Amino acid sequence: MQRESYPFVEDSFSRFPSQSNIYGLCQAGEQELLAATLKGKVVCFRYQELQQKIRPVAKEVQFTYIPVDAEIVSIDAFNKSPPKSGLVVGITFVKDSGDKATPFLNIYCDYEPGSEFNLESIAQSCLNLELQFTPFQLYHTEVQCDDGGRETVFLLSGHDQRIHLYKEVRDWTRRSVTGRTNASLHQFEEQPVERLFPELQQLPSNVLWLDVLSISGGRRLSAFGCQNGCVGLALVDQTGAEVLQSWRFQFDSPVSTVLLFPLSCQTDPDQPSGEKSGETIGYNLLVTSTIEMAVVYRDVQEQGLSHPVCLLESDQWDAVLCALVIDLDFDGQKEVLLGTYGQELLCYKFQPSESGRDGQFQLQWRRSFKSPLLSIIYLDLTGDGLRELAVLTLKGLHILQHTLTSTAELVLERLAQRVSALRVGSELESAKNQDTKEQDAPAKKEEPTAQIPSN
Repeated sequence: MQRESYPFVEDSFSRFPSQSNIYGLCQAGEQELLAATLKGKVVCFRYQELQQKIRPVAKEVQFTYIPVDAEIVSIDAFNKSPPKSGLVVGITFVKDSGDKATPFLNIYCDYEPGSEFNLESIAQSCLNLELQFTPFQLYHTEVQCDDGGRETVFLLSGHDQRIHLYKEVRDWTRRSVTGRTNASLHQFEEQPVERLFPELQQLPSNVLWLDVLSISGGRRLSAFGCQNGCVGLALVDQTGAEVLQSWRFQFDSPVSTVLLFPLSCQTDPDQPSGEKSGETIGYNLLVTSTIEMAVVYRDVQEQGLSHPVCLLESDQWDAVLCALVIDLDFDGQKEVLLGTYGQELLCYKFQPSESGRDGQFQLQWRRSFKSPLLSIIYLDLTGDGLRELAVLTLKGLHILQHTLTSTAELVLERLAQRVSALRVGSELESAKNQDTKEQDAPAKKEEPTAQIPSN
């Protein structure tokens, strides 16, 4: 197999004062990243205009009520679901109090008009919740409300073999720890997870990674990976919070990530591309573990966990710690990125068989870093419409950008194809109009003519 060339160049690297972990990076808004370090520091990374140039800026954000001796475990952020508005940031940490370590969840959200997306203001408005368990992954997802609307909630896994749900509620009496009072103040509080997520109860072990994906028909797929190697998958009716089907599979090592993603397949390769009748979309589950090869389970909504496809060589560079599924080469098909403790970034692409539905994920390229990879996010940091790849390693944050030469060539190629298609369409339309004129011409000639009587 001839492997493709590496499509990125490194634009910047920001070294952090202390190391992070696999839960330490999240997107905050459209063009910002938040990276948490184990020593209680949170760094905001963005691009901004300085001296008439767009430059990367990494700045520490002073989130209140995080003690100097605290160790941050996980961080997450989301924009509220409409019609609500505002950025919400969640941070879990453990405070060392001598003979006892106390875990906390801080939720930051500013309700003052005009400050809902101001990170500096949000960092000063804190709801502090003491936890009775050691936190792991902090995750957010949308749920369907009783009134038919949507709302975003936090899901937090812990060492108590449970998933804890935190939902925003209207509170007319409580105050935030900042002392602010507001008659219409909203707060987050823990609610029973089984009400909205019945598939996340009676778990077999501590959940290390969780992923949820909404699909058609008012349904969702929920997947989790556990410390004991168990992988769980469920198909759920969101309207009635009813588990329609569920599956389990046991690995031999802790599961580091699970990711649900769609993948379109051409069922009839002879049909021209672009015809929807020849394509089907199946939902797939990527599972990575600390020892074994990464696996993609195909068409899980129909086949459950019965159709695995291994990602060959993915176990050759130590444990896989992070993963991402995105379209990197702009061809409409998603690639699978894996980040390993062995300091390698691997890219796999699905190669369908002749039947169109079966196939293999083949390694396209790999790139070496100088420290283990912990997390990867794909977002548009510069606001130019072209996304960057943010890679969090043990030493800091790398920002990788698409090579402009190859991207420009692709844009010109797509424009040429578009112009060619428009030209062909115009020629077909002209030919059609010409045929119509030729068909109408005899009819006009045969219109009634005066007969001259003969003498």
